[in-house]
Amino acid sequence: MDEFSHLKSKLLAEQVEEQIYHYILDTPLDPGSKLPNEFELGEKFGVGRSTIREAVKLLSSKGIVEVRRGSGTYVLATALGVGDPLGLSSVQDKTALALDLVNVRLLLEPGIAEMAANNATDEDIARLRRLCERVEAKIHDGDRYIEDDIAFHTCVAESSKNMVVEQLIPIIDTAVMMFVNVTHKKLIDETIMTHRMIVEAIEAHDPIGARNAMTMHLAFNRRMIKELYDKDRQKTE
Repeated sequence: MDEFSHLKSKLLAEQVEEQIYHYILDTPLDPGSKLPNEFELGEKFGVGRSTIREAVKLLSSKGIVEVRRGSGTYVLATALGVGDPLGLSSVQDKTALALDLVNVRLLLEPGIAEMAANNATDEDIARLRRLCERVEAKIHDGDRYIEDDIAFHTCVAESSKNMVVEQLIPIIDTAVMMFVNVTHKKLIDETIMTHRMIVEAIEAHDPIGARNAMTMHLAFNRRMIKELYDKDRQKTE
């Protein structure tokens, strides 16, 4: 295979990797669910089995799926790219870290939501609405929803169609994970309300509305984290 053909094959595998990932989110397939076999996935996405294998390898390397020899491919997680991109895992004061992260999110995400309202496709909006509904359903059922919350914010970022924003997604994902862990899922009503507002504004292609809805969403987050931060400071005084 020459260099051009190799590059073309790699790009196709990366494209199919993204399609399979969104298929996992949109179906939805929870952790533990089995993916269709290579032939079925190839038929679904219009590519050969070798491309499916490469795409699955990419997802496996990111901890999204696991290939079990003789059994098939299974979903391990639905949060893509969540790790420690800023090297913050060693910070001991998690509440202070969560406050700093939400302050950075307030600088970035309202503008990202505004771009999403300008650039989101019908497919982006449909996926965003499905993720919003899935978060709500899991909240009402008392199920773990953090992966879906992360996927929701990832979808907003992807809908911006901005190449630089896409590189910030792991940071946003880490901040969402940190927030839920610190606040122990206390802001569920506010999460449901503001997620809906964000989706409705993006769907209406209302950039100012999307910016304001995201600002409100993060302001609720910040208020809760600031209260916890202040309590921690009082204990140490």
